[in-house]
Amino acid sequence: MLDATLTITSLKTPDEARAFKALNEEWITRVFTIEEADRVILENPVENIVNRGGDVLIARAGDSIVGCVALVPGEAGVFELSKMSVTPESRGQGYGRRIIYAAIDRARELGATSLFLGSSTKLPNAVHLYESVGFKHVSIEQIGPMPYVRADVFMELELQ
Repeated sequence: MLDATLTITSLKTPDEARAFKALNEEWITRVFTIEEADRVILENPVENIVNRGGDVLIARAGDSIVGCVALVPGEAGVFELSKMSVTPESRGQGYGRRIIYAAIDRARELGATSLFLGSSTKLPNAVHLYESVGFKHVSIEQIGPMPYVRADVFMELELQ
């Protein structure tokens, strides 16, 4: 059931930054291990994402933080959709889809012309969700170097 009270806003507080880190550490450590590229982003999302022209979106159901996503700026209007997570108890309620749509809208506001992401065949639900909102599979050569060893699925969404 979709919760009508889901609100998605830009990261503003230290508590939200801690939640962003905790949400991502949960899913990463459940299936993979934390990599250096994760640590850089998760330890200081304001410095490494927001201050560089990107954004971190925080999703709340009522007063509880239930999900997040990052828009990491690259070159020439290309942004990485990264660190998308929904709390385990909130999965299956449509929050991930709503978070991705909010991220796509926010990316356009930030001037993005395309989004890319790296995911994994070990995360079939995530890959299917990305496909269902319009991301297309591409080769890693089309998006450039990926800092995550776990990434073996590469996708792109044109925003024109």
